[in-house]
Amino acid sequence: MKFLAVGALLCLACLGDVQAQNDVYVCTDENGAKEYKNTGTTKGCRKVELPGLPAAVLQPKRAMQGGTAVASGAGTTAAIVASFPKVDPNTQKSRDSDRKLLLQDELNTEEKKLAGLRAEFNNGEPERRGDERNYAKYQERVAGMRDDMARSERNIAALKRELANVR
Repeated sequence: MKFLAVGALLCLACLGDVQAQNDVYVCTDENGAKEYKNTGTTKGCRKVELPGLPAAVLQPKRAMQGGTAVASGAGTTAAIVASFPKVDPNTQKSRDSDRKLLLQDELNTEEKKLAGLRAEFNNGEPERRGDERNYAKYQERVAGMRDDMARSERNIAALKRELANVR
């Protein structure tokens, strides 16, 4: 059990995205069971030194960039934006045009789907099927149809918003 706890602690410490606390304590209770914590406020706790850990793990609010630790903040954002690959305007226009065509195609498909759902819904009174002798089963299908129509309407609204954002 001790090896499992130490192994888990070391795995967490080695992850690049982990923002660890600066101090780790091992606490032993009256039965001799050990527990690792980030606070040593209880009786029987002692601080554990963790040598060899990267500075990015030991210091909170640090980010890794290009293999070196960089403090997060406005300067980091500017460095990331500056290193982002550029695309020439003609390529971007072509991509935007393709995106607009795809979104328009999805919008048309979703509008056809909604029209079909509304026709089948028949103003809240869809035809009962032969397998729906139980009225509760019919009501369940009608509720499902309402949900499908509402989802389709939300999809159409989202696609229209997305199309409005395309240049």
